[in-house]
Order: sequence, then C-alpha cells, then structure tokens
Amino acid sequence: MMPPLTEKLLAAKQAKGLSFADLEKQIGRDEVWIAALFYGQASASETEASQLIQILGLPVEVAVELMAFPAKGLGAVVPTDPLIYRFYEIMQVYGYPMKAIIHEKFGDGIMSAIDFTLDIEKVEDPKGDRVKVIMNGKFLPYKKW
Repeated sequence: MMPPLTEKLLAAKQAKGLSFADLEKQIGRDEVWIAALFYGQASASETEASQLIQILGLPVEVAVELMAFPAKGLGAVVPTDPLIYRFYEIMQVYGYPMKAIIHEKFGDGIMSAIDFTLDIEKVEDPKGDRVKVIMNGKFLPYKKW
C-alpha cells in the first residue's frame, strides 16, 4: 500500500503524461531523486515543491507535504515487489564481496548514502536490454579515538 501523497503524485504525473526524466528537465533535479521524493524517501525545498505542484497541477497544500522530513527505508520486512526484492537478493549474494573489495581498496569504512548519486541507464543488447545501475557514494572511513 502506497502512502496517499505517493498515489496523488503518481496519478498527477500519469494524467500529465510525464516521465521522471521529463520532470528532471523541468525541475533541474535527477530523475532518481525526483522518484525518491514521490515515494517519500526525500524532501523538497520550497522552490522544488512549488515547481513540482505547478507542473503537476496539484494544490498548494501538497507542497507542505513534499517539504516534510522523510522516514526513509522499506521497513523491517523482506520486500515482496519482485524488482525491489532482486536488489535485496543482490545484496544477500554480493553484499559481503562488495564490502570486502571496498575495504581492500579504501580501508575500514562505508559508502555514504547521503553524499551519494544513483543513475539508472538502459543498455540496449540484442540478447535482451540490460539495466545499468551506477551508485556513486563518498567513502567515509571509520575514525579511531
């Protein structure tokens, strides 16, 4: 079940025949960030919220909801949506190998999800189109004290 704000935003986007890439061009923010905003995983500035409600033809009250601090995450349950579950599965299978390689190359630390970008590209392939996901996060070493 989606939050009411998400349903409202998606319905308005569909009614206008817009994609997240279209909104990126109009608002000047990446399509992934805009999608995160729609799904309550990001918060908009007053300017971004105003632009979005104007583009989507939504009432002013929606801007206040868009500027609220988000409660991030999927919750404590294993995701059931097949596409989201595949990312969960990827982390189950490749999470420790990724961690090991990051530690070998950078040392003891983490990749920031705050100082972070995410890009999704379509790569055409005669054997079937491919999804290319590019995560780019700042390395943050654990400090010793």
